[in-house]
Amino acid sequence: MDHSAARGYDVYLLDLRGYGHSTRPPEMAQSPDAHPPVVRTETAAKDIAAVVDFILARRRIPRLTLLGWSWGTFSTPTYSIAHPEKVARLVLYAPIWIGQTGRLAQAEAGRMPAYRTVTPEQARARWLNGVPESENATLIPPGVFDAWVKATWATDPEGVKQIPPVIRAPNGVMADCAASWWVGKPYYDPAKITVPVLLVTAAWDSDVPPAMVRALLPLLVNAPAKRLVELPQGTHSVMMETHRFALFDAVQSFLDEAEE
Repeated sequence: MDHSAARGYDVYLLDLRGYGHSTRPPEMAQSPDAHPPVVRTETAAKDIAAVVDFILARRRIPRLTLLGWSWGTFSTPTYSIAHPEKVARLVLYAPIWIGQTGRLAQAEAGRMPAYRTVTPEQARARWLNGVPESENATLIPPGVFDAWVKATWATDPEGVKQIPPVIRAPNGVMADCAASWWVGKPYYDPAKITVPVLLVTAAWDSDVPPAMVRALLPLLVNAPAKRLVELPQGTHSVMMETHRFALFDAVQSFLDEAEE
């Protein structure tokens, strides 16, 4: 956000309901086994729609660029297909496509709890999964992981009280993956995307490996422009890593093209 803002862009970040500083669904105050997964992609798309309309009205502009990461790479395309007149460009980092990898292991959607809990230790293990041993010590800049944990876990006042502290996360994304990607049924049709698209992937992303992203690129048959950038170093969370500026520069170059 700072990188693009410093180059003259207005940048907004959406915390979907159930995440960050947004409100938690009431189901998240109860036992996770008491309800089915909450905050599905349909709900996420509604949240995106509300924020897009707010920004367009505030800035008095007809369209904006959407940037999605991980789960955001099928909620933002879903919105873009429904509202192409409001989207100028689409940036997808670590775009999920058909397949089962990393933590995206198959599960039965009907048996999933409403939400899951994650400890800092679990988050770190997932972060470094698939990273070459020689890169572990320098991948995350000093202090960044602890700062991220402190800021992120503080957004969940109930989870942080537990020992060890946890962050609660809605399982809607996992349920939608189980009902679509994992069984070979895409959540959206890439051929219906009609705006320029940038795909970015990183070599050590064990959740969404480069091969998955390469499979998506040729399906964007109606995008007036499409590009795939493969970062030789980085994981699913490269935006907080030593090599983050490769991601920032790739995105910025794509954004600046629209202004030329």
